[in-house]
Amino acid sequence: MSRVLWAFALVVLASPLAHADDWPQWMGPKRDNVWREEGIIDKFPKGGPKIAWRTPISAGYAGPAVANGKVYVMDRLLAKDAANPENPFDTKNKIGGTERVLCLDAKTGKELWKHEYECGYQISYPAGPRCTPIVHDGNVYTLGAMGNVFCLNADTGKVVWTKDLVKDYNTKPALWGYAAHPIIDGKKLITLAGGEGSHVVALDTATGKEIWKAGTQPQQGYSPVLITEAGGKRQMIVAGTKSIYSLNPDTGEQYWTTPFAVDNGCIVMTPVRSGEFLFVGGYSAKSTVLKLLADKPGVEVVWQNKKGSGVSPVNVQPFLQDGVLYGYDDTGNMYAVEIPSGKRLWDDAGPVGGEPKGSETAFMVKQGDRFFFFAETGHLVIGKLTAKGYEEIDRAKVLEQTESAFGRKVVWCAPAYSDKKAFIRNGKEIICVDLAAK
Repeated sequence: MSRVLWAFALVVLASPLAHADDWPQWMGPKRDNVWREEGIIDKFPKGGPKIAWRTPISAGYAGPAVANGKVYVMDRLLAKDAANPENPFDTKNKIGGTERVLCLDAKTGKELWKHEYECGYQISYPAGPRCTPIVHDGNVYTLGAMGNVFCLNADTGKVVWTKDLVKDYNTKPALWGYAAHPIIDGKKLITLAGGEGSHVVALDTATGKEIWKAGTQPQQGYSPVLITEAGGKRQMIVAGTKSIYSLNPDTGEQYWTTPFAVDNGCIVMTPVRSGEFLFVGGYSAKSTVLKLLADKPGVEVVWQNKKGSGVSPVNVQPFLQDGVLYGYDDTGNMYAVEIPSGKRLWDDAGPVGGEPKGSETAFMVKQGDRFFFFAETGHLVIGKLTAKGYEEIDRAKVLEQTESAFGRKVVWCAPAYSDKKAFIRNGKEIICVDLAAK
């Protein structure tokens, strides 16, 4: 019996559960915005949570990734004498600067290495990169706002391989740049690229060599793909700018497609699956529910752009819980939406608060039976979401707003949660917030 117990202990210690508190990519280890650690504070201490460290960085919207005791984050430095335009939608001129990938010690915030490269911007809201790095099998993968993909050694920052999506696929960045977080599937890095026949591309994680490419859309858009299983097949659901379609993630073969168009090509969310249904929403009151066929890959449209229904996210990935989807709409309201009907159960200002001005943003992560929200006001908020409403438990200001949008100051960067801490950045610094229960 003792040998059996010892063998079991070795298996447990060697299993992926040993690293379950890492946050190695956008939306966490399982890409579901669930923080599975326990021993987290119920409310903030008087005066707010302890800030374990602060490290200066430059501008950007990209959230951090945390893995193996290191923090990875992207930012952007303006070139000497360069300045971003006063109007964030002004894209007439290319603005000189460099993009950087920074690696910090998760315990101290000390810089361990950095990789930087010249990168002129010609996109709307040009503060900096948008995509969270991915840490996988000893490498870190990054996608910059102008389409530069890097695979770097996670310990040293040495370049393993690099791709220029704009050059390699004869395309251009979308209005707001490359913002769809790539995903790793087996030995493939899958990302939106753009161009004819290359809306989505799969690259070999070890070499960067193209494995397959698929799809053509007017713009590449901003929606990260969803990999799921339905109709007896693994499917990759892609929310394009004129259609939603499904591919075989191993080969790029198309299974099905259905029309769905949004204004400005702006779908930012990953499609959400609820049982046999898929929900997709985008800018300007556009949303749809599709029913996945059970016997083969395919869908039926349940409803599309039903007035007064659904939610149209722009900055925040909505969260599905018990058949109800919670998310911020482009109007600035937070909605609770019943799936598949699309019925709105309630609306609220949520953790952002105040009078909505448009595109209000609070990144939501579930922990236990409640949520941690990081609001654009710079507050870390603890609260609950139910079909009956939003309930706030506590809030604390942890960062200043360093960017501007719609006539207000904001901070639009998704945190990472690891080792009972939150790692949060704005356009000037990244901080480590201690959230351990004492």
